[in-house]
Amino acid sequence: MERFNRALLLIGDENLEKLKKASVAVFGVGGVGGYAVESLVRSGVSKITVFDNDTVALSNINRQIIATEHTLGKDKVEAVKDRLLAINPNLNIVCNKVFYLPENAEKYPLNEYDYIIDAVDTVSAKIEIITRAKKAGVPVISCMGTGGKTDPTALKVADIEKTKGCPLARVMRRELKSRGIKEVKIVYSEEIPVNFNKDLAEDVKNGSRKAPSSMIFVPASAGILLAREVVFDIIKRS
Repeated sequence: MERFNRALLLIGDENLEKLKKASVAVFGVGGVGGYAVESLVRSGVSKITVFDNDTVALSNINRQIIATEHTLGKDKVEAVKDRLLAINPNLNIVCNKVFYLPENAEKYPLNEYDYIIDAVDTVSAKIEIITRAKKAGVPVISCMGTGGKTDPTALKVADIEKTKGCPLARVMRRELKSRGIKEVKIVYSEEIPVNFNKDLAEDVKNGSRKAPSSMIFVPASAGILLAREVVFDIIKRS
């Protein structure tokens, strides 16, 4: 228990035990999700399931906690597994190398989790995660866009119905409302995104899409905020 002594001083034995017993699923372990899942494990959460279909690329090194020279080319779920087990060798971690979408969602029931973090970057996957989490009665928190942003102090935790200035939140709110879903907790930023080198942006791709400009400050802070909300929601709910 010594590795969690400092947390113990802050939240006490009973709450640390709640975190140890909690099972959390994290969808996406890149710039946001990597920091979220590591924060959970460093806080004492001992049952983690991760979902990601990507591999570590050189372009990830500027902002993703799992991206180093030693992990280039590895599946992100394997890179995060190795890193988290180095933090807590007793961690119970399940890795799913998959891009979670409507066509494969049935294979991964969500009712076994105590909390779900959505840190993926496509609207269709985010909607599927949130919709199925709500149907399963499992608390879910979702991260909105962090690309093109530099100010972590502009991040907020709010219900998706009460956001402003976030294009992704606007789209998600409309899509979720059409499905009868409300009251989704999110992390978002009201900062206006920037892209100083628009000519280069045309050449930098993320798959078939133009890659958003990004540095470490906002994705990392958003991930830590997600984890903070999960940790203290578990403590309060239990």
